[in-house]
Formats: sequence, structure tokens, C-alpha cells
Amino acid sequence: MAKRYLGQNFLYDPSILRRIVQVAQLSREDLVVEIGPGPGRLTRMLAEKVKKVIAIELDDKLFEELKAGLAEYKNVELIHGDALKYSYENLPEFKVVANIPYYITTPIIFRLLGAKKNLISVTLTLQKEVAERIVAAPGGKDYGLLSIMVQYCTEPRLKFIIPKGAFRPVPRVDSAVVHIKVLERPSAFVKDEEFFFRVVKTAFSQRRKMLSNSLKSLREDIKERLAEAGIDSNRRPETLSIEEFARLSNILLKGY
Repeated sequence: MAKRYLGQNFLYDPSILRRIVQVAQLSREDLVVEIGPGPGRLTRMLAEKVKKVIAIELDDKLFEELKAGLAEYKNVELIHGDALKYSYENLPEFKVVANIPYYITTPIIFRLLGAKKNLISVTLTLQKEVAERIVAAPGGKDYGLLSIMVQYCTEPRLKFIIPKGAFRPVPRVDSAVVHIKVLERPSAFVKDEEFFFRVVKTAFSQRRKMLSNSLKSLREDIKERLAEAGIDSNRRPETLSIEEFARLSNILLKGY
């Protein structure tokens, strides 16, 4: 029985699970981390495709069931714990494949990107609305902090939509599968990543305001610095590309 307070919505359709595995672009030499294996259907498919699967399950009952149900798979390591607290930094090169609870989507993405040194790719089944934000281009309502945080160091692609009726229990919204490939180098040059993200976060904290207003807390001379970056101070944050944010943050950094 799925537990709603843990955001559990299980996917049973084998054809959809096979498509997820296909999207993940796996090989026999891969180490795959699966977050929230649930009943273990995807885990079994992964184990048959790769060298090793590390499956992290928080639910006590499901963990015990998985131990029994996956005992024959010697290349599956079960971890009973919180995926947000797992030490991904200690792993060799790895890929992630997961159908994650909606309520931890953003935290788990940021947690994985924080351990991106050996991360090759992430294939996630998540809320369709969040998937659209991750892949959004500048200029639209979906484009924002999450888009930039992900696209700065990865290349995300929305692969296909999964109707809500494919899950049990049925969630309120449709889902989507996103494949996120980690880039060898960031998509734009920034002198200080922490400051770059501070600029982006500050801009989007008041996304309806013009940049001259939303960023004035960073610099009193923000209009002059925007002009130096070749950016109209009347523009709103959702119109700026990652390259423009990078250029602006490098200029603003001079005064810090």
C-alpha cells in the first residue's frame, strides 16, 4: 500500500518502465543509483542492464519487501535511508534513474548537482510542471531559478509525458520523464559560482520587477553595471539568458 505522506505513487506499466530505461542510455559497465525503488519493478529492469544498482529506500516496510524480492539480484545494493542525506560524493562515476516523490523533486535535483563531479546523467520521472520548468527557455513563464540552476551545468531534455492514470494511487497531475546530461564544463563562464547563483536568486525573488529594481539590493549603481553588461535595466529576469546572467554577475563581482 502506497503512503501518501511519503509522496508514493507507483508506476506499474512495464512498457513505460522500459521506455524510462531506454531514455537513461545505460550500459553493462554502469553504476546506477535508483532513488525510491518502491516495489522494485524498475530496479529489476535496471539490474538486468547494468553492472550495479544502488537502490535507496526510506520506507521501512518497502525496504524489507525489497530485501526479500531482490535477493536473487547480486548486483543490487539496498540502502535503507534518506536519499537527500546519501553521500553521492563518495561514489565513482554513476548515473541516476528515479521516480521520485514530487515533494522532494527540487531538493533532490540540487543535492545531485552538488555532487556532480562523478555524476554522468540523471533520468527522472517527475511532475510535468516541474519538468517544463527545468527545460524552459528564456522569455516564458516557466523559465526561472530552477531552469538556470539545472541548465548551467547540464543539458536537460523532456523525453515523454506519462498520464496520471498510469500510477497507483493516481496523482492529481501528469508526469514527465526528463533526461539530464551533466556537461563537461558549465554552459557559461562565471568567475564565482556562488555569487552567480546569488545574483540569479535575487533577480527571481522579485521576478515581476525590472532588473534595476530587483537587483538594487546588490549594488547601488546597478543601472550602470547593467549598462556595462549590455543589458537594458528595464528588462525582467525571465528574459535573460544564462550567458547574460553570467556576464552580469562577473561585472557585479568587481565591487565585492
